[in-house]
Amino acid sequence: MPVVDIIDLKNNKVGSLELSDAVFAAEVNEALLYEAVRHSQAGLRRGTHKTKTRHEVAGSGKKLWKQKGTGRARSGSVRSPLWRHGGTSHGPQPRDYSYSLPRKMQVGALRSALSAKLRDGELRVVQSFTLDDHKTKNFRASLDTLDCHKKVLVIENDAPRNLVLGARNLPGVELLGSREISVYALLKASHILVTEAAARKLSEGLAK
Repeated sequence: MPVVDIIDLKNNKVGSLELSDAVFAAEVNEALLYEAVRHSQAGLRRGTHKTKTRHEVAGSGKKLWKQKGTGRARSGSVRSPLWRHGGTSHGPQPRDYSYSLPRKMQVGALRSALSAKLRDGELRVVQSFTLDDHKTKNFRASLDTLDCHKKVLVIENDAPRNLVLGARNLPGVELLGSREISVYALLKASHILVTEAAARKLSEGLAK
């Protein structure tokens, strides 16, 4: 079983934690990670694209000229897709891009993502995020002490109010509960800070 150091907000080691092999030392399945990220991004698409068909564009429905005898091609409406300012044939319509992914695939992808982050040294366990106040600059100072820059993912089971208020205005910092994490959130983060309680919960919950 992988054993990781537990640090405090001053980057001092205060203990160690034994993690589950099934969750934090699993084989990294890149194909499964791809499917999980694709599933997450599909669910984020708004799907509000829309073009007007011939029945929706403005214009008269009157036949422009008689069917025969003019020498011109027959035409029935200025709203025809063949005409300028006419409707669009087979254009995009509002739709839902989300789809379901089997739970075993989701759990397997989470195990692969957590194992990859721990293997690459981008995941660390913090004893707790007990802050004296809710000021953003103080939380930013704590992240700087932990040498966390760029995109940071903080995983906390029951985030205290000071942590929520201190992290919400920081660009590149995302705060999630252990039950809310996704493969996409894990992979796009450069640094992952997991509280000791959240790490234990992930070890127990994803090992089943």
